[in-house]
Amino acid sequence: MSHHESVSNHPIGVGGVAVLVVLFAVLLLTVVLAMVGWTSAGDTQMSIHGWIALGLGTVFSLVIGSGLMALMFYSSRSGYDEAAVVHVQDPQGGDVGKR
Repeated sequence: MSHHESVSNHPIGVGGVAVLVVLFAVLLLTVVLAMVGWTSAGDTQMSIHGWIALGLGTVFSLVIGSGLMALMFYSSRSGYDEAAVVHVQDPQGGDVGKR
């Protein structure tokens, strides 16, 4: 299947527009709350221990997230996510088939 065959040329429906509007509103609210939180601290200073904790927390979160994503892709491409196939044998020793 080529790229052009998988892309739909249909216009987005009312439900798609509603989802996009809600997601954009959530993004805008997040940006506004981040700005309010950043500016509300005023002239507060953070100690070196705070900066170290912030840096280590950020690095740890990125490492864990990247590692889990890598494991997910590895699992998907290695076939670990495939459905199990059970071979059943009858009492006489013949293979009955897959179930």
